[in-house]
Amino acid sequence: MPTSPLHHLHASLGARFTDFGGWEMPVQYQGVIAEHLAVRRGVGIFDVSHLGRLTVTGDGATDLLRGELCNDVSLIGPGRAQYTMALTPEGGVVDDIIVLRLDEEDYWVLPNGANHAIVLDRLAAAAPDVVEISGRRDDTAFIAVQGPAARELVETVAGCSVGRFRVTVDEYDGNPLVVSGTGYTGEPGVEIVVPHETASDLFQALVDGGAAPCGLGARDTLRLEMGYPLWGQDLDTRTTPLEAGLEWVVEWDHDFVGKPALVIQLESGVAKSLVGFTTEGRAIPRHGYRLRSGDSVGEVTSGNFSPSLEHGIGMGYLAPPSDRGPLEVEIRGTWVEVERTDPPFLRPT
Repeated sequence: MPTSPLHHLHASLGARFTDFGGWEMPVQYQGVIAEHLAVRRGVGIFDVSHLGRLTVTGDGATDLLRGELCNDVSLIGPGRAQYTMALTPEGGVVDDIIVLRLDEEDYWVLPNGANHAIVLDRLAAAAPDVVEISGRRDDTAFIAVQGPAARELVETVAGCSVGRFRVTVDEYDGNPLVVSGTGYTGEPGVEIVVPHETASDLFQALVDGGAAPCGLGARDTLRLEMGYPLWGQDLDTRTTPLEAGLEWVVEWDHDFVGKPALVIQLESGVAKSLVGFTTEGRAIPRHGYRLRSGDSVGEVTSGNFSPSLEHGIGMGYLAPPSDRGPLEVEIRGTWVEVERTDPPFLRPT
């Protein structure tokens, strides 16, 4: 099983590990709730080296990404980041992706970990000879620093400063860094692609500077409070951006794989729709629990206890779509009425 280049450092910090997308990664250190609240109240640091990383460079790189992804990278300039998706011809979500535009024809593409090879192979198959596609997961680590104090800490430790969805190239200890103002928590944050040889030193320096080491358990509860989808649960190849309530990710004024199918769905209507909800107390909805509202049925795709709100929160799909009427979740064999709540469930200050 692959491990992060920071694996031994995590072990020394007391991490508990889990299989995450085929990688052995930290799931928690002190505990999910403590780590979750550290990010909401101060600053936490995550190793997300299991996530995909590839570069797309050369004349025609922009046209390639415009044709393969549903958002339009030509609408952002160098030094910017964009959230986008790769779709099937039927409009389903192959992956949701962050694109970093460093220069006119110089990009980093950040897919989910399970889809790294799928996205790399897809772009390579569609690329003209002058565009170079390179996987970068084997020679870099990926660190996410998140929380209200994240940017100040990164500037203090690494000398880097970057705004929301901005990108810069800097260096630490003589090694290059790709630094973006992105993240998966809803808090101000910085994500750093760093070469293997300096990754441990940078991670330790950020911990020494006050960042709480956090595992993927807290990352999941943080993203759920914001209503951010998780590929493989809330998004998959059988679900379109329109069904997921993510039409804002689709830029209609360019051609891309899956556009004709989305146009048809836009005109005819979706077969299912995503609904958010909250529960009282510790009645916790879980992935796979049944969901119903009148004649509409479905299941919970993401559900958990919210450490910030101290009650259950969740999302799931109903078919046919239903935007009104009582909503119920079957929790441990009992149907429980829940309150419809449009994500995000929490709005960080």
